[in-house]
Amino acid sequence: MNNYSEKFGEYVREGEKAAMALPNRGPMRFDRKGNVASEILEGYAKYGFYVLENFLSKRDLQDWQGDFDTMKANYPTASDAKLDLYGRPALGVNSKGPALFWARPLSDPLGGTQHSGGRYSVRMSEPLADESLPDEIVYMIMGPLRYSDALLRITGHPHLLAIAEAIFGDDFVPFNEALWIKEAGLGSATAWHQDGVTHWNHPQWDQDIHGMTFQVQLHGCSGENGLWVLPCSHIHGKIDIKQLVDEAGSDRIMGAVPYLCGPGDVVMHNRQLLHGSFANNSDKERVSLTFGFNRRSSILNVEAGLHNENAVYDEARILERSRMIGYAIDARRQHFPHETSYDYKPLSGLNDQVVWSETVRASLSNYNLLDLSI
Repeated sequence: MNNYSEKFGEYVREGEKAAMALPNRGPMRFDRKGNVASEILEGYAKYGFYVLENFLSKRDLQDWQGDFDTMKANYPTASDAKLDLYGRPALGVNSKGPALFWARPLSDPLGGTQHSGGRYSVRMSEPLADESLPDEIVYMIMGPLRYSDALLRITGHPHLLAIAEAIFGDDFVPFNEALWIKEAGLGSATAWHQDGVTHWNHPQWDQDIHGMTFQVQLHGCSGENGLWVLPCSHIHGKIDIKQLVDEAGSDRIMGAVPYLCGPGDVVMHNRQLLHGSFANNSDKERVSLTFGFNRRSSILNVEAGLHNENAVYDEARILERSRMIGYAIDARRQHFPHETSYDYKPLSGLNDQVVWSETVRASLSNYNLLDLSI
């Protein structure tokens, strides 16, 4: 079935209208005591997402665009190549863990597979690809902080870390980072899914047990190229996605809305929220940095391995992976010296050990092997 039709256009228009009618978007705000504004936290808790408008500075965006251009120029010439177009060792070729992910243009590489615990149960529709399109494209980069100082600095933004603290407490922990690339006229689909796989049957299950992500937009996004979500679905436990698709008669799930963002907007996204995206048949590219956090009790001494080999996430591993937060904070402090830095409590007393430098950068080539994914 080809989604890119008059019916799909109507679905996009209705979804965009519904998204803008929701009361869960606005600028970053704090109350008189310096706490994250209650309407932001309440909107996120109720709907499972909140759009922080005009969040990143122009300098953040310019730095990110520059780094992204450099990364693209260093892509391997093919998924099995070791060199880039200029004969240099290509991005990610020496990575021991996940790095670049490839797909056919306009395809759904994950739907109906056992990837990430089989959470992508239904394949999305795939528009017919013109023969002139490339055989494969990069649609995701895991562990992107090792390739971009700009992305590292964004993850150390004091206001985003303050939000994580407000939701999970001051001992929150990281889990992973990814850069999603939906090229104009080429970008692959992402099958409907919920991110969490570990705690659905936990006796203390609640809507926050699988954590949250920040989805940071470089160019913005629309109903055609953006992520779609089913509002409030994060509170209903594990969802039968096949049933929703059957009820809709297609992968255009009823009641879903797209994330509508401008450049530099950030979406607070609950990982239990049902979400997915259609192949990007539009003329606009979407580039999104996704990074997130969990409450410590969801991670400590839990055995998991969604994005890496199964392991028990003990105190030592959590501390080592959490150093990336410290490096991000210090990298941002060095780049934006007039900005008030966030004080990450789990690294208190270790400030002299989490100083960002060229030496540290060189040591992070496989930092994502320690991801804390559930």
